[in-house]
Order: sequence, then C-alpha cells, then structure tokens
Amino acid sequence: MRPTRAVLTVTATALFPALVLAGPAFAAAPASPPPAAATAVAESPAAPVNETSDDDLRVAILRILADEDSGTRVIREANAALDNGTTEAMRYFLETGYPLARAEDDHVALFRILGDPDSGKRVTEEVNALLDSGTPQDIRQWLETGYRLAQAEDDRVALFRILARPDISDALRAAAGEAIDGTPEEMRYFLEYGQYEIGG
Repeated sequence: MRPTRAVLTVTATALFPALVLAGPAFAAAPASPPPAAATAVAESPAAPVNETSDDDLRVAILRILADEDSGTRVIREANAALDNGTTEAMRYFLETGYPLARAEDDHVALFRILGDPDSGKRVTEEVNALLDSGTPQDIRQWLETGYRLAQAEDDRVALFRILARPDISDALRAAAGEAIDGTPEEMRYFLEYGQYEIGG
C-alpha cells in the first residue's frame, strides 16, 4: 500500500465514520442503486432538466434523500439545494452537484473498506485497482455489486481455512460446510457470529 494511500485511509477512517455506503453490516442486502427517476434526472446529460418543473425537481431530490445508499456529502448537498429553493440551485445539484458529491462519498467508502482489518485479499486488490484507475461509474457499480462478490470470495477462503484446522469440532465443521454452500450473506453471518455461537 502506498504511504499516501495509507494516510488517506487512516484519515477517512477517523474523520468519516458515517460514510459507509455498503450499510452497517454486510449481512444486509447489497446497496441499491439510486431511484430510477432521480438517476434519470441527475445523471443523463440528455435529460430535459431545463424543462423540468420545480415540483419535479424537488421530488427528484427528495428521492435521493430517501435513498438509504446516499452518503453524507450527497445528503448535505441535496438539503442545501432544497433549502436554497431556487430552480437554478436544484437544477445545478441534479446536473452537477449530485454526481460529484456521490463520487466523493464513494471514494470515502472505498478508503473505509481498505482500512477495515477484516477486508480480505480479493476485496483489497479490487479497491486498490479502483482507487488507481476506476471511474466514478466503475466505483459505484463495484459498491453496488462487486463488493458483495469479492467479499464472498474472501469469505469462502476463510471458511476453507476453518475447515482445514486440525482441532475443529464436528459441529463447527458441519456448520462451516453448510455456510460454504450458502449465500454470501450466510457465509458472512457465519464468520461474524455463527462460528462463535458454536465454538470449537
């Protein structure tokens, strides 16, 4: 890991505890994309934002605020646009401010994942690749789907390591084997909680 990246990781971990876009626990459902209406208005250069009424602009911003995947910077910028209340402020947020704010929140999320001691080899490799050359779209797609898949691969490796232990109990062996055949969320739950409930 580069020294600069290490410093940024520590800083992001210390200063931005609320910006975990993947949710409080991996066992929850993967992060969902922004609502279609908000995405269409906010991201598409061809979207007729200049022809959108003030009410529709407010609805699009409110949908972004209601999206549990929205990070701290997005929420702050969206609220500022609504507080301003002018057509120009809301249009600027949807056309320019939202993509920029979301990209910043997504970068913070990557640094927090990178600084998590539980992040495995595959997750770490993919985060570093995204930080080196990923576009905002690449990063968003990874947070929505790629993170879950990379974490599942790392979790499967961790489960095989548990099964390879010579002192493993029959109960733990059976539960670990069942977890390997389960969903990514079931594997994560077993590694975080299940193995300690069984013991051995």
